[in-house]
Amino acid sequence: MRGSLPVFTFFPMIEDELDPNLEVIPAGTELWRVHKSKYRPTQFNPTLADLHFRGGRFEGTVLDPYRSLYVADSALTAVAESVLRSVPWTGTRRKILYAAVDGRALSVLRTTRELTLVSLIEEKDLAAVHRTASLLDDESSYPTARRWTSEIRAQAPGAMGMVWQSRRNRPKHSMLLFHDRFEDCACEALEVLPERGIADLGSPEGVDEVNRLLEPLKAEVSKPLTW
Repeated sequence: MRGSLPVFTFFPMIEDELDPNLEVIPAGTELWRVHKSKYRPTQFNPTLADLHFRGGRFEGTVLDPYRSLYVADSALTAVAESVLRSVPWTGTRRKILYAAVDGRALSVLRTTRELTLVSLIEEKDLAAVHRTASLLDDESSYPTARRWTSEIRAQAPGAMGMVWQSRRNRPKHSMLLFHDRFEDCACEALEVLPERGIADLGSPEGVDEVNRLLEPLKAEVSKPLTW
């Protein structure tokens, strides 16, 4: 059609035949998400990661430009994945800067339909996509993880996202959803439970709740001196 642009498909770029294991998240499942307060709870992140440097573990890139949404199977898992990255131990506890929660919210979403995800939970799941647990290691593995996510997506066209074991709240699960794998508006597959979330994690009440959640992990958010 006049004025239209050609659609290029860059993946798969490998000769490996992957055989991803799939896991179905039932309709009615509650999922938790930490996000910037200015964004809607069901709003997918449109920002693309850099091919080699900045960006999240499984986010889209210019070669595979899907929008993404991270969720978790519990409030603690969502909070831990958001605020415990690269936080060292200080004595017997981990101290988290207040900036990690300022301007953020904790939302509860409920699935309105089944979600089919690629499982990376067990070693057999990683072997099915020709990877090891190094795919889920620290930030140094992110460029490889982003590239391999696109390879997995190309060979699992029915998958709506991925699920793996949280590094910061084992053995609970973290998930990422692909916006382009929903037949209609992806937000229609997720309904918000506003009475269950925390609209302002940076408020005194929000920080108290975050610290209550983090207590089993021996971590806490520092409160501003002006309070």
